[in-house]
Amino acid sequence: MGIVLLGMLAGFKNMENRKIFTTPPPVSPSASTTHSKVITIEAAHELACSNLYDSLKLAAAGLSKEAFRYAWFGFQKAGFAKPILAIADFSQSSRQKRLYVIDFKNQKVLLNTYVAHGRNSGQEYASKFSNTNSSYQSSLGFYRGLGTYQGKHGLSLRLQGLEKNINDQAFERAIVMHGADYVSEDFIRQTGRLGRSLGCPAVSQAEHQQLIKLLRDGAGLFLYYPDAHYLSKSKILQQAVAANYNVAVSNS
Repeated sequence: MGIVLLGMLAGFKNMENRKIFTTPPPVSPSASTTHSKVITIEAAHELACSNLYDSLKLAAAGLSKEAFRYAWFGFQKAGFAKPILAIADFSQSSRQKRLYVIDFKNQKVLLNTYVAHGRNSGQEYASKFSNTNSSYQSSLGFYRGLGTYQGKHGLSLRLQGLEKNINDQAFERAIVMHGADYVSEDFIRQTGRLGRSLGCPAVSQAEHQQLIKLLRDGAGLFLYYPDAHYLSKSKILQQAVAANYNVAVSNS
């Protein structure tokens, strides 16, 4: 299994072009062998994902296995230039350290810290998401970290939304990663939750430079929430959703 995992990580740039996951073919004697091989590959990937989740002790850190699973499969599909992905698990309270920066190549958690959601996405918890300008809501899905600039929040990271009609208005909405005073434990003690942004994944002033350095120039960011509409519309996660179905069929 270690060979399977290392092989996938070494070739993550090319995963987008590999047809590893397929939906089940029509049931027939001639197709049964092919179907079994597909299920075997999917099961191996699921096991590799589960093993990595366990080895990184992400359950103890609060990251849901479902969020990690979609991040893992989407990371391979999206084609990032760096083997680093930040996962924001918006199913958690903003009081929790719900941002996890993972180096998939070296299999390390580089940072676990706070991240804010948009002010119209919810109070302590995020539950509403939008790709619309001036909605002041967060947009789910995968982003690519681009270059940096000095803005009204200081050093900031431009983000490219990779999912059409889900987060592809990030440029027009000026959705960036930046530091903010309202992302701090002091703010949580005073208000019972983090402060909220205008839709940006804002992080603490103390850690924003470190985070931006990790994610700039081609690393990934995944904003996750168990939203059925998002999962049904995401092209990046189509294969992960299909793989989930195929493994369920295999287990049954």
